[in-house]
Amino acid sequence: MDKTQHVQGVAGLKQHNMKVSTIVFMIYCLVAAGAFGIEEMIPAAGPGMTLIMLCVFPFVWALPICNMVSELGSVLPSEGGVYVWAREALGEFWGFQAGWWNTVSIYVTNGVYVALVVGYLGKWIPMTEAQSFMVKIVMILIFTIVNLLGLREVGWVSTALSIIVLAAFATIAIVGFMNWNQNPFEPIVAADMSPLESIGGCIAICIWMYCGYECISNMAGEVKNPQVIPKGLLIAMPLIALSYVLPTMAGLASVGEWESWATDGAGDTVGYSDVFTQFLGPGFGVVFLIIAIVAQCSIFNTYLTAGSRGFFVLADDNLFPKVLEKVGKKRGVPYVGVISIAVVTMFMAQFDFTTLVMTEVVFILALYLVLSVTTLALRKKMPISEREGCYIMPGGKVGLYVFTILPIVISVIALLINGVDYLLAGLLGMASGPVVYIFAKRFYGGLSKNDPVKYPLNPKTKLAQRDTLRISIYCFLSGLFALLGSFFMLWFEGEDGAEYYLEEYEEGFLSNFDGMISALQIGGVAVLVFAAILWFVSRKIDR
Repeated sequence: MDKTQHVQGVAGLKQHNMKVSTIVFMIYCLVAAGAFGIEEMIPAAGPGMTLIMLCVFPFVWALPICNMVSELGSVLPSEGGVYVWAREALGEFWGFQAGWWNTVSIYVTNGVYVALVVGYLGKWIPMTEAQSFMVKIVMILIFTIVNLLGLREVGWVSTALSIIVLAAFATIAIVGFMNWNQNPFEPIVAADMSPLESIGGCIAICIWMYCGYECISNMAGEVKNPQVIPKGLLIAMPLIALSYVLPTMAGLASVGEWESWATDGAGDTVGYSDVFTQFLGPGFGVVFLIIAIVAQCSIFNTYLTAGSRGFFVLADDNLFPKVLEKVGKKRGVPYVGVISIAVVTMFMAQFDFTTLVMTEVVFILALYLVLSVTTLALRKKMPISEREGCYIMPGGKVGLYVFTILPIVISVIALLINGVDYLLAGLLGMASGPVVYIFAKRFYGGLSKNDPVKYPLNPKTKLAQRDTLRISIYCFLSGLFALLGSFFMLWFEGEDGAEYYLEEYEEGFLSNFDGMISALQIGGVAVLVFAAILWFVSRKIDR
């Protein structure tokens, strides 16, 4: 296969010449844009565990994902990225699940960055709720306009903002290390926590800090030479890891007070800005405030771009309303998608940081499970011998299995040790994918609308051939995970579970630990029974 083949764009989109450096900075904005957010990990898990997790996850999580995205993006450089890869490897149903989870996660997470801007600003300038709301509106409006101008302009802004943020955190690392006065790894875990509980307290945020690499592939159809994307990924990954580990270690070694670290600016909280204020003077704290705002703006800017392409590509495949497929004639930008994500962001920005991250991580974990299976399936469907000039992950078959299995294992562990409330909410959230797919397929027609010969419909279900079997497999896996997860939670959270959830939620269903366990068990059995019935039905109608 020639590496310039199989570039799949969408009619109306404008293509741009993009340098590797521009791709690197766009990835940096999509994944990191500074170490903001790590502050929440430190008191939740302990400073030592936070640093250990930040050092380990680049190897067991970020590196495998970067290699999968690089390989898939090299062989199928397509607008829509992971949706197209899963569609080609596993069929329309699983492709939709990947596209849905990926796009919904971006719609959810964009509120995080707007909320963080207000949080950092609130540390220095007390604001009323009305003033905070106005700041959010202004931020969303500015970067919506940037996105409407085009991908090239997004790249320029990302490059400029990334350089500023990287320079600021490099300075924090230098100043912090110059004023080292304590062991940043002590204590390893927070008081009264086991190592497993400590990992559970920070794994969701750590995954969030190292996710987003796949989002750059959403715009591959707008890049004239999409092979720059794999190159950019492999440069950005270690850069991001260093920009997390070094400033965090330096901050803990110089400022300390690990129990008080937080993203919220209220009260006597501590963060990266304190390295500046304590050792360089209050004036530098104001400088860092500006950097913090710039960082969140940079990541928000690129996520507007990535998110707006998700439903756009689904609409192009007749799996979402056609209105989302509209493209500006002059700029070649899917402007309806950009505006829609801006509107949703305004709503999501009203929630707190931890809630948004935990919600997004559920969809991200589901996405990475599909991404791993997609990588394995495409290796069989498109062997290495047919991929001349394309990026291939190192290590041969051993490397393939290591890089695909690690994300699966970590995703399953993360879904389990986040807590029974997030496990239950996560399973319900992921169930939205098949429900929306069935509606979209029957209402809009899907791929069969454009090519009924290549993508024939089942006349009995009005879904794609063998979709009933695919849905039964989905239900089986979900029901089994819910059932086994309930027993794991009984062991993992034990007697403390009932007291914790009652204290955390005070009232309502989520305050009832036993009730949530029962819901998982009853729901798991019911879904397994439904999966079995659907499987037998599929044998008769999927022929």
